[in-house]
Amino acid sequence: MSDKQQSIIGAGVPRIDGPDKLSGRANYAADNLPPDLAYGYGVFSTIASGRVSQLSVDEARKMPGVVDIFHHGHFPSLYRTPSSFAQGNKVEETRLPFEDERVYYEGQFVALVVADTFENARAAARRVKVTYSADQAVANLDQGVEANGTQAGSGNHDRGDAASAFDGAATTIDVTYRTPVETHNPMEMHASTAWWDNGDLTIFDATQGVVVARNALSKIFAIAPERVTVYAPYIGSGFGGKLWTWPHAIAAAAASRELERPVQLVVPRQQMFTTTGHRPETRQRLRLATDDNGKLVSLRHESINTTSFTDQYVETCGSVTKSLYSCPNLTVSHETTQVNRGTPTSMRAPGAAPGLFALESAIDEMAAAAGVDPLQFRLDNYAERDESKDLDFSSNHIVEATKRAAERFGWADRNPQIGSMREGREIVGYGVAACNWEALKMACDARVSIRADGTAFASCATQDIGTGTYTIVAQTVSDVTGIPIDRITVKLGDSSYPDGPISGGSWATATTLPAIAGAARNALDEMKRYATGSNGAFAGASSDALDATAGGLRNAAGKQVSFAEILEAGRYGSADGEAHTEAADSKYSYRSFGAHFVEVRWDPGISRLRVARVVSAIDVGKVINETTARNQVEGAVVMGIGMGLFEATEYDERNARPVNNDYAEYVVPVHADQPEIDVILLDYPDLAFNEYGARGIGEIGTTGLAAAIANAVHHATGKRIRELPITLDKLMGDVPQARSA
Repeated sequence: MSDKQQSIIGAGVPRIDGPDKLSGRANYAADNLPPDLAYGYGVFSTIASGRVSQLSVDEARKMPGVVDIFHHGHFPSLYRTPSSFAQGNKVEETRLPFEDERVYYEGQFVALVVADTFENARAAARRVKVTYSADQAVANLDQGVEANGTQAGSGNHDRGDAASAFDGAATTIDVTYRTPVETHNPMEMHASTAWWDNGDLTIFDATQGVVVARNALSKIFAIAPERVTVYAPYIGSGFGGKLWTWPHAIAAAAASRELERPVQLVVPRQQMFTTTGHRPETRQRLRLATDDNGKLVSLRHESINTTSFTDQYVETCGSVTKSLYSCPNLTVSHETTQVNRGTPTSMRAPGAAPGLFALESAIDEMAAAAGVDPLQFRLDNYAERDESKDLDFSSNHIVEATKRAAERFGWADRNPQIGSMREGREIVGYGVAACNWEALKMACDARVSIRADGTAFASCATQDIGTGTYTIVAQTVSDVTGIPIDRITVKLGDSSYPDGPISGGSWATATTLPAIAGAARNALDEMKRYATGSNGAFAGASSDALDATAGGLRNAAGKQVSFAEILEAGRYGSADGEAHTEAADSKYSYRSFGAHFVEVRWDPGISRLRVARVVSAIDVGKVINETTARNQVEGAVVMGIGMGLFEATEYDERNARPVNNDYAEYVVPVHADQPEIDVILLDYPDLAFNEYGARGIGEIGTTGLAAAIANAVHHATGKRIRELPITLDKLMGDVPQARSA
C-alpha cells in the first residue's frame, strides 16, 4: 500500500454530504415538489383477513380538492415482476396494489385518494366507506403452524449424521428460542414523488436500490428500463425496509400516469408497520452435543418464521450456524408458516440477527452444561475453515478479535457464580457472544471524470443511506488521482448513472470501491495519453513513467504538471474513465467476524435492567474510513440493544391487528438507554476479496448482541430468557443466590 493510500484510505474523513444535510439543502423523496403536484393518501384495511364487500367513494369525492379516488374497480391494468438477478441486483416479484378485493393483512391498501393538498387527500380518505366480509385471521406463528402447517424454505444444510451423534454424545441440550416481529422504523418515512413526460417515468423514491426500482417499475409498466429514472440522492435510512419496491411507489406512479400530473405519496408511520415489510417472528429449536472434552459433535438448528399469504419470505436463521463453529455433524433447516401480516423483508442482518440470538444463547447453555467457561468454549470450537462449503476462509481473525475484546472488557475479572458480582444495589452480569456476517461483492459499473478545472467527478447508481458511501467514494478517487477530497464531486442515487449495487447486505463498499478505482485509473490513463502526446507536457514519454500526485502528473526527474494544465494544453474538457467489476469469485469463503462483550446491571429493588457497557471487536478487512466504520458498529450495537430489550411489534391474537404500530408504543432505545460503547476495529485487509481488502460493516455489529445481553442477564439473575425482548416481567421474582453460571 502506498504512502498516499496510507494517508487517505482508513482516515476518518468527515462526511462530504454533511453540510448539505445540516443546512437543509439535501432533498429527500418527499422534499421534491414539481409544479401541479397532487398528493395521495391511502385508505387502509381495518381487518386482517377477508374481502372488501363494498367500497363507497361518493362522500369522499365531494370533499374539497379531490382529484380522483383509485381502488380495485378503478385502477389501470399493470404487470407483475418476475424474480431475477440483473447485474447482481435482485428484482423481487412485486404484488400490485388493488389487484383484487382480497384482504390479506390489516393496513393493506384498499383505495387511494388523490387531492390538491396532503391535508385534503387525508381528510377525503377518511370519508371513504369500506364494508368488509371478514374471515378468521391467523395472528401469530403458533396459530399459523396449527392452521396452515409449514412450508419448506431455502438455505438448508446437512453434513454428517447429527441425530446419531447427538444420541451418543456425552453432554446434550435441547432448547427453543423465540424472536418477535421487529419493524424497521427509519427516520424518513417511505415516500414516492412520480411524474410522466411523453411516456417516460421519473420518480424520486425512498429506496435503497435505484437500479432495482428502475428494473421493477419498467416491468410493471411494460416500458424499457431506459424510460424509467429513479432518484434517491438522500435517504433517511432504511435498515433493509427500502430495498424493494412496495405498493405505494407503484400506486403513485400509476396515479400520476392516469391523472397526467405529478403525484406524491407518503406512507403514514402506522402503515409502515403493515405494508412496507418487517423482520418476521421466529421459533428456533437448537440441539447441541459435545464430547467429554467440550468439543461440539452435533448441532441442529431448525427454524420456522412467519410469512404472508402472498409471498414466501425465508428468514435464514441458520445461515451463520453452518460455518461459525467446527462440528462434523450438523443440520440447518428453515421453514415458513403463513399468517395474516404483510410480507416480511430483510431487516439489518436478516437471518443472522435472530439466528445468532438463538445460536449464541445455546452456545452459552452448552458451555454451562459441559462445565466450560463460555469464552473458552467458543475459542475451543471456532471453525478454522468453512466446513459448510469445504473452503478456506479468505481471512478470519475471530480468535484475535475475541481475545482482544475480552482483555479490553476485563472478562478475567468475571466471577462465574450467578448473582455474585454486585455494586451497590445493582447486580452485575457479564455476557459474551460471537458476531458474524457474510461478505458479499456484486458486479458494478462506475464513471470518473477529471475536469479541466482540476476537479474530479465520480458517479455510480448506488445510494448512500446514511452510511458514508459518498465519502468513501471520494476517498477512493483521491487515493487513485491525488486530487484533494474537497475538489471531488460524487453523485449517487440516480438510475441513469452506471449500474451500481443496492445499499444492503453490507456489500455496497466492497462492490462500489473497486469499480470507482478502476474508472479513476482509466481516467488517469486517458490523462497520460494527453500528456505524452505530441503537444503534451511530457511529449514522447512513456505513460508508465508518470505518477499521479497532488492533482497532477510527475515524472522521475521531479517535473510535475497539474491535470488542469495538461487538459488546457490540449483544449480538452476532461479525461474520462469507466469501469466494470465482477462479483466475488468462489475460491474462498468470504465472511466477517467479531465478538461482543456486554455488562448489564440489574436492580431487583426497583426492577431496573440496563446495559452499562459494550466492548465489540470487529474483523471486517480493511477499514476505509475509521470514523464512519466506527459509527456503523456503534449504531448496530444500539439496534442490537433494541432487539434484546425493547423492540416487538405486537398483534391481537384474536384478529391479527397490530396494537402498537406507532412510535409511542413501539419501544426503541433512547439516549437514556445508551451504554458506554468501545469498538475495536482489527483492520486486516482481505486482499483475496478485493483490491482494497474491504468487507462490509453495516450489519455485523447487530448480530450476536442480543445474545450477549441475554447471557449477561443470566449471569446476573440466573434466569435464562429464551424469548425476546427481555422485558421486566420476565425478570421479576426472587433475587438470585450465588451459584455457578
